[in-house]
Amino acid sequence: MAKLMVGLLFGGRSGEHEVSIVSASAIAKAISQNPKYELQLFYIQKDGLWCNPQQSAQVLATGQPAQVSETAFFQLPLEVHNIDVWFPVLHGPNGEDGTVQGLLQLMQKPYVGNGVLASAAGMDKIVMKALFAQSGLAQVKYIALNRWEWEQEPSSWCEHIELELGYPCFVKPSNLGSSVGISKVRTRQELEVAIASALSYDARILIEQGVIAREIECAVLGNDQPQASIVGEITFNSDFYDYETKYTPGRASLIIPAQLPSEVIAAVQAMSIRAFQAIAGSGLARVDFFYVESNGTVLVNEINTLPGFTALSMYPKLWEASGIEFGELCDRLISLATTF
Repeated sequence: MAKLMVGLLFGGRSGEHEVSIVSASAIAKAISQNPKYELQLFYIQKDGLWCNPQQSAQVLATGQPAQVSETAFFQLPLEVHNIDVWFPVLHGPNGEDGTVQGLLQLMQKPYVGNGVLASAAGMDKIVMKALFAQSGLAQVKYIALNRWEWEQEPSSWCEHIELELGYPCFVKPSNLGSSVGISKVRTRQELEVAIASALSYDARILIEQGVIAREIECAVLGNDQPQASIVGEITFNSDFYDYETKYTPGRASLIIPAQLPSEVIAAVQAMSIRAFQAIAGSGLARVDFFYVESNGTVLVNEINTLPGFTALSMYPKLWEASGIEFGELCDRLISLATTF
């Protein structure tokens, strides 16, 4: 039986470029060890140019971003025509937001993970939260705001935010990952600075009410009949789970399984599947929650349609604890892509 040719797509035009390389390295190792597959690597440089498999292998070998192709115009390597199924490992904008998924769809080849709609909805926090609300999922109170609205009446918006949400609150760009551009604010002055910062990343932002809560995460796997994993918890010593805390070794800890009442675990798992279905998800996602221990409330925070996939990332570790080790998880994801 002929081997299935898997095209592993990594790097990309995103602030999460480096994380993508680490994720791809772990996935490449797992796929290479499976006799069912033959692997071809495709690295996308930070300028958007695609590298051929030989150049891409050099990048993965070093584990560092590189400028290996000097092509003056955009073109795809000839080897893309050999691919049977694509495995995109592109975190953040220009990879996790439906753009690359649209390109792969035009190639008329199956690909791992969420489609164009789910990817775009999962990346845009305002759209995502609207879909969650439509599905009746409990969330933190928030206000959506665009650049034009803010420029017209900044003082009125500040008053509205203070009245509706109070302090502390969080200011976030609508379309960005890895906590980039997010600020926690406690005063009017901090609020104005944070809004200006968030609007420098995106023309649409949201402001969320701060809650005292535990950060809970659950992994989802499947297409029409998705499954939820064991539930995990993120703990950290910093003020909030910002970019530096996420990607600095030792700054955050994963607790698997999370020590929670059985009814809370069941609620998180059920809400994870509802959140996944609310955006028309397929393949995989990690759903993040706030558990307000003081009153037993579970609030959905966001869904990640292409979560970190290193050997130490929460998504594969949750499935490992649920009985699916890393290599089998990659195999299942490829199977879900080719049978959907």
